[in-house]
Amino acid sequence: MHFSLNKVIPAILADRSSVGISGIWGENIEWRKGDFIKITAPSGTGKTTLVHLLYGLRKDYAGNILYDGKDIQLLTPNELALNRQLHWSIVFQDLRLFPNLTARENIELKRVLQSPIVAAEQINQMADQLGVLAILDQQAKHCSYGEQQRVCIIRALMQPFNFLIMDEPFSHLDIANKKIAASLIEVECKKRNAGLIITDLDKDEHFDYQVSLNL
Repeated sequence: MHFSLNKVIPAILADRSSVGISGIWGENIEWRKGDFIKITAPSGTGKTTLVHLLYGLRKDYAGNILYDGKDIQLLTPNELALNRQLHWSIVFQDLRLFPNLTARENIELKRVLQSPIVAAEQINQMADQLGVLAILDQQAKHCSYGEQQRVCIIRALMQPFNFLIMDEPFSHLDIANKKIAASLIEVECKKRNAGLIITDLDKDEHFDYQVSLNL
């Protein structure tokens, strides 16, 4: 399983000078299952755009993005949904929790979308590890942004995946909680032999990256 990016340039960035010095836009790149990939970039250079392209949310780009040899622009809605259910898990920068559901309900929805691969009791274990056990039964809208980020990380780990795609997932966490979250993510990715694609503003040492690129 792998992503291939062939000369991809998003339409909204096509006229920006930053594209010419990017390590991703306009290049031929392959990211394989099991690789940990770090993408570093300042604001406005397309980190979130890249995440949305990989997840099949945008089609306004030149070039091709292939997953396991198939152009994701040509996937049927059912094929795209199946990839999102079984192959790609994601933490969006804007989180996208259901505000009126509890944190636990947001997590559980992801866990039962398919035949569960994570036992229900592991929600409590992960929440305890990340310091959000006490807020699991609060509505998401009443949780702080840092709490919501940790809930989203747990939610992303509930489903099967070959790639975990994360857009600035630690932006509202302190150093101690970043380390704890990174440790949990690494364990779950290695358990599945999954790849990790993570974007951020700065370089970090949270993971042993096989690939590190500037966008």
